[in-house]
Amino acid sequence: MRMQRCLARGIRGPWRRAGLAAVAIATVGVVSYAAAGDPLADLKAGVTAFESQRYAAAIALLQPLGKRLPKLADYVAWFHASSEFESGNSSAVPKLLEPVWNQAPASPLVARSVILAAKAWEQADKAGEALKLLRKYYGTLPQPQGDLAMATAFAATGDTVSAVVYYQGIYYGFPNASEAAQASAELTKLRAQLGDNYPPAMPDAMLGRALKLLESGNTARAKQELEALVPQLGGTERELVQVRIGIADYNAKDTLRAQRYLNALEVSAPEADAERIYYLLQCARRLNNQDEVKEALDRLGRQYPNSKWRLEALVAAGNHYLVENQMDAYEPIYRACYESFPNDSQAAGCHWKVVWGHYLRRREDAADLLRAHVRLFPASQQASDALYFLGRLAEASHDTAGARAYYTEITTEYPNYYYTVLARERLADLNATPGPAGPSAAVNQFLRSVAFPPRARTMNFEPNATTKARLERSRMLTTAGLDDWAEGELRFGAQTDDQPYILATELAALSSRHAGPDQAMRYIKHYAGGYLYLPVESAPLDFWKLAFPIPYRTDLERYSKQNGLDPFLMAALIRQESEFNPKVVSRSNARGLTQIMPSTGRELSRRLKVTQYSTAKLFQPGLNLQLGTFYLKSIADSVGGRWEAALAAYNAGLSRARVWSSWGEFREPAEFIETVPFTETRDYIQTVLRNADMYRRLYGPTQEARAVSLRTAK
Repeated sequence: MRMQRCLARGIRGPWRRAGLAAVAIATVGVVSYAAAGDPLADLKAGVTAFESQRYAAAIALLQPLGKRLPKLADYVAWFHASSEFESGNSSAVPKLLEPVWNQAPASPLVARSVILAAKAWEQADKAGEALKLLRKYYGTLPQPQGDLAMATAFAATGDTVSAVVYYQGIYYGFPNASEAAQASAELTKLRAQLGDNYPPAMPDAMLGRALKLLESGNTARAKQELEALVPQLGGTERELVQVRIGIADYNAKDTLRAQRYLNALEVSAPEADAERIYYLLQCARRLNNQDEVKEALDRLGRQYPNSKWRLEALVAAGNHYLVENQMDAYEPIYRACYESFPNDSQAAGCHWKVVWGHYLRRREDAADLLRAHVRLFPASQQASDALYFLGRLAEASHDTAGARAYYTEITTEYPNYYYTVLARERLADLNATPGPAGPSAAVNQFLRSVAFPPRARTMNFEPNATTKARLERSRMLTTAGLDDWAEGELRFGAQTDDQPYILATELAALSSRHAGPDQAMRYIKHYAGGYLYLPVESAPLDFWKLAFPIPYRTDLERYSKQNGLDPFLMAALIRQESEFNPKVVSRSNARGLTQIMPSTGRELSRRLKVTQYSTAKLFQPGLNLQLGTFYLKSIADSVGGRWEAALAAYNAGLSRARVWSSWGEFREPAEFIETVPFTETRDYIQTVLRNADMYRRLYGPTQEARAVSLRTAK
């Protein structure tokens, strides 16, 4: 009843139709465990006893609960069976786990129950039954745990050859997993046992292991295994291994050694030779030898024009000249990229860099190139950018109707992008200015010819029967105080059921209560992918506030006001920097909400006369906000109050932002942003500015007044 009352209080006005506001509020509202005597209280007690290794007590509590908690029968079965297994009563386990297989909706406990039952069958000398069960549910098992269970079961049946195959799958396929060490030990025993009957590993498996080690940064071990592989292989495989020995040196930053080795290496296989030349180009780039870079690029173009390594070389070389703002050098390289590899995912980015160079330099063909980009790459990340600048060109030529058409298309196709914010502003200005209001036939005809990718514009937030059951199970677990298991239930449903948006929102609401807003945001991003294509009005307000939270609001607004900052811009920056996790530390050692470096924190604390400062205090939200807001304002002042340049400096450094600011006569902030050569920084600026707009729409005066009026009406 308490939960029902929370649900009723949570539904407000227009969100009643969706029912999802209640989802979030209900979960947050569950703050106490079930009362004594409630079966959920007994479940909690049984789980606590199991986790405390008091298995007899757990069994006594859990044994009668299956009938009392039919909607959670699988959880009862799992903990009961686990307690019996740990007590040494393996024979009872498979039968006890039957409710897990029969649960509807499907139980998230299936995989772990299969592995537990398989162990129980093996202990009961019924390894054949274990194999039967593992094979039936093999597709649901996590790896490499599933293959380890298969290997163990095969070994128990005496099928040691099959056991070797599965152990090899672990050793070669998951070299960085803890199970790999166990597999290696078992393979050593089985090799001695089987002798000539031991099935040798396939060369591609051995190479795959070495490459996984290389990709994970374990370069020394990777090189060792690659060198050991050379005498065992022949042909193309052997030559690929030889090339990758040099790549291991390159990845270990031993560039001169890698260059000497790769230069001396002779290979005949085209794939291996193309890769060798590409890494010679990368060595030359790192050593700043542009003549050798050009020589390697030309050689790839002559000998291997269609190789993926030529494409990678073109992108790498083009990016080098882009960062140096050398358009005459990078344009032919990027043209070769999209003309030679038009269907590759990198072609759109190469094309856009050429387009933008022409637009910024006010070339006459800029409009044609912008239209070509939208037509050729309608799924491009820059398609909205192209539409916006087409609108700006239309305005400049007094084609008001055409400009409106372009801006309207952006707001429809990309409802929550950076350029949508600008398009709405331009539409407001155009609508306030006398001029032709009718459609532009030519522009509309062009837009209709563009094959934009289909995207979901609305989502049904009314839970179906399966989702209702999943939500109820999660809430029961939450009421029992089993929040981790409740989250697991929702994660499983978000991965497997057909209404992930609803489950992601409940999951985020539950997580925000005990794990923080950062985890809640990650759940929305992961399980409700594409949410930025939803118009704000098409989803419940609680959904958006979980995706764009604003914790620490009092301090955030106070320090923003002190420094003359927009608090919503500051909230947007923090969302991007730390996702509002006050304890986060970046790879570069930046700390806290606004990601302040320790050295910067010391300097700022002196300027602000913060007493008894220490690096550890950067994890205190209040102090971090005080320093971060002051720091951002200082940067903004140093670039003349240009917020786009200030954000560039915050992300990439003040000196870079100043250099980029000298690269053109920018007519508006968007032109500077598009000119930033670092993809990470360019995306950062756009995302922060977009997020700031979202925060204003969700928490600004208009939205706050609307929420108050809804509460008053009730």
